[in-house]
Amino acid sequence: MDLVSGYKGVVGLVFGNENSGSSEDSYVERLLDRISNGKLAEDRRNALIELQSVVAENRAAQLAFGAMGFPVLMGVLKEERDDVEMIRGALETLVSALTPIGHVKAQKNEVQPELMNADLLSREADGISLLLSLLAEDDFYIRYYTLQILTALLTNSPNRLQEAILTIPRGITRLMDMLMDREVIRNEALLLLTYLTREAEEIQKIVVFEGAFEKLFSIIKEEGGSDGGVVVQDCLELLNNLLRSNTSNQILLRETLGFDSLLSILKLRGISYSFTQQKTINLLSVLETINLLIMGGSEADPGKEANRLTNKTTLVQKKVLDYLLMLGVESQWAPVAVRCSALKCIGDLIRGHPKNLDALASKTLGEGLQEPAINSILRIILRTSSTQEFVAADYVFKSFCEENTEGQAMLASTLIPQPYPVAHAPIEEDVNMSFGSMLLRGFTLSESDGDLETCCRAASVLSHVLKDNIPCKERVLKIELEAPMQSLGSSEPLMHRMVKYLALASSMKNRDGKSNVARNAYVQPIILKLLVIWLVDCPSAVNCFLDSRAHLTYLLELLANESEPVSTRGLAAVILGECVIYNKSIESGKDAFSLVDTVSQKVGLTSYFLKFEEMQKSYHFATASSTQPRRTLSRSTAASMADIEDADESYLADEKNEAHPILSSVFDAIFVTLAKRLEADIREAIIDVYSNPKSKVAVVPAELEQKSGESDAEYIKRLKAFVEKQCSEIQDLLSRNSVLAEDLAKSGGGSQSQSEPRASGALDRAQVEKLRRDLHEASQRLEMLKSEKAKTESEALMYQNLAAKMESDLKSLSDAYNSLEQANFQLEKEVKALRNGGGGGGSSAIPDIEAIKAEAKEEAQKESEAELSDLLVCLGQEQSRVEKLSARLLELGEDVDQLLEVCFTKFAMLEF
Repeated sequence: MDLVSGYKGVVGLVFGNENSGSSEDSYVERLLDRISNGKLAEDRRNALIELQSVVAENRAAQLAFGAMGFPVLMGVLKEERDDVEMIRGALETLVSALTPIGHVKAQKNEVQPELMNADLLSREADGISLLLSLLAEDDFYIRYYTLQILTALLTNSPNRLQEAILTIPRGITRLMDMLMDREVIRNEALLLLTYLTREAEEIQKIVVFEGAFEKLFSIIKEEGGSDGGVVVQDCLELLNNLLRSNTSNQILLRETLGFDSLLSILKLRGISYSFTQQKTINLLSVLETINLLIMGGSEADPGKEANRLTNKTTLVQKKVLDYLLMLGVESQWAPVAVRCSALKCIGDLIRGHPKNLDALASKTLGEGLQEPAINSILRIILRTSSTQEFVAADYVFKSFCEENTEGQAMLASTLIPQPYPVAHAPIEEDVNMSFGSMLLRGFTLSESDGDLETCCRAASVLSHVLKDNIPCKERVLKIELEAPMQSLGSSEPLMHRMVKYLALASSMKNRDGKSNVARNAYVQPIILKLLVIWLVDCPSAVNCFLDSRAHLTYLLELLANESEPVSTRGLAAVILGECVIYNKSIESGKDAFSLVDTVSQKVGLTSYFLKFEEMQKSYHFATASSTQPRRTLSRSTAASMADIEDADESYLADEKNEAHPILSSVFDAIFVTLAKRLEADIREAIIDVYSNPKSKVAVVPAELEQKSGESDAEYIKRLKAFVEKQCSEIQDLLSRNSVLAEDLAKSGGGSQSQSEPRASGALDRAQVEKLRRDLHEASQRLEMLKSEKAKTESEALMYQNLAAKMESDLKSLSDAYNSLEQANFQLEKEVKALRNGGGGGGSSAIPDIEAIKAEAKEEAQKESEAELSDLLVCLGQEQSRVEKLSARLLELGEDVDQLLEVCFTKFAMLEF
């Protein structure tokens, strides 16, 4: 059979020939028969070539081959190892059977031949073992096709192949040997091992035991390191598979090869530092490796924390900070993705590690005029146009200040305002400034034109510096900023300036009059977060905040503004609560009682507590995470991550901005936990304020004056009675307020009016308890009455049905009686007619009609009386029960007149 006839099936498939499937089946079957039973070697080879061609081009042929071809070709691979051409042809045919045909679009829910064939081949007995044995053959194409088949099987049936390879002696060893083979074979082996080690911990350990680290770093070096091609990317992806969540492999790498070979990949070579897409991917892969080492291993591994600290220490000793600062800070021509990843690695590297924190604090950058690395990272925050880069650089400061009081104090000590001309000098002159001067300059850099972008970024950094550090908070309270123009007034405290920016952010408008969503998305939350952190455990900060009555007014307006985001209103509620719980003022209008009174009158405690509940349910509070998610680099995701372009607009399509990266950074797990803790303290503080109200007595009562002619003993006795009365009233007031405040806090305010907690007519505790008990008893009685009512109604319905049945029976009896009367009347007519027609002579033959009539009438009456007697007995038995039920229905307010009327009517009919 020639090849032309073999493609008839293809033509039939394209043009919808209904016999195309059977045609391909028979054609493939004949080819397989020639391969297995052919006498001439040349004919068998030709048949194998034809089979490979049709399987590579025809989906129907792929299906037919999968149904019957694997045993034949596996037999060829097993029995004809000396015939290289037959082995090649068989392997190439298998590759075609496992490869999807790209130019044929599969219909929905249609069987995919390549997937079915991969499943069938993986089930072949000793099939995987046979394929692995072919890797020892000398022929290049045999090894190449074998690796392609194994890769296809691993892609479509990974679990079965992994289990099979683990059970085959030296199976992994043979694959590892391929890494030292020719370049094409090596690259295929890399892909196969990458798929094989993704989630198989046992295979990962065996691969490392077979010398994977040495071989991988050797290939990377041979290919040119980060300047290499996709082979370097594959090597790094395989390396990351071996280190991800695997503490033992990380320890083995650190204690055998060390990290030198890894860190050498981060070195930038050449003068221009050109960054191609492939180089960007390679650098991102290395930075992912560094991050995996910083993570330390699986969360379930008990040795993870010790391994993490050792890895961090070793990496910094190997000068990894220098490489990361070069990529993330100094190389501003590097792609955004690389800079962000390097900055996040720096943050993870110093977090919770005192020595690494000191190492970063002592780093200086630049060749000529050097400056501290901290200052350079701050400049990135204040200047960058990339949202992602701002988040990454801000994460460095968050990690630097976390539980690092000495570092915070060092940064706060530099917060010295610059003279007015210097503060408004060109932005390039900040190279000569200290960290604090540059930061304070950021607060005033753009306020003249209403752009608060730089101001809110500086506020984010300041919040890290102040977090959990009372001395730093006290120090920054003393800082005063000059007005943007001398004519606008004198200097003002930094905190007051921040509140002004908060109000300005709400009122900013675009030229078309719409709110500037792009900045409001995170300007207000960042400033509010700063104020929340600043006020925690700092009465001086609360006093400074309350120095201006306008601050409290603005917060109340922000709290009540339904157009503001839920998180913004919630943070405003937290700040108001902090002004209560950390308030040490005794001035009227600024003390805790006055603040609670103001909130109750202006907003209402019901609405106030509701803001906390809404904030807890908001997107960012519900999804807050302590760790920043990182996507795993692979061939499918690397290109998109390398080409990342930062554009704020992409995050602002939705007005809710729930996925905005800056908001995700603001509402991290630590801050969310702080807000939840403050909410509980605020509720408790408000209860305490209501339980211990501020005294309103300002004038000495007349009862305390001694009356003329009153003896000392009488005066003392009267004073004692007066004091006892006052104490009783005070205790009563305390009791009432405590109960009301507790109820309010538990129920979120209830539905009472805003001024109810202090209403003069409130019930005392005993009255409230008594009313509660009465209400409970009334509720129980009501439930009992409802149950009895339902039961009575059910019985009444039953009796109504019974009465209806009786009425029907009575009607039947009445009808029967009427029919008897009619029959009797008819008989009388017939008798009369007979008498008139027969004459006197026939009287002896005429029956006694009267006797018959009397007898029939008597029988009918007896039958009717028997039935009526039965009915009367039934009614008599039920009469008493009906009366009792009727009385109960009357107690429940039911009208039973109609039911009684029906019953009486029936009795009347029975008597009649």
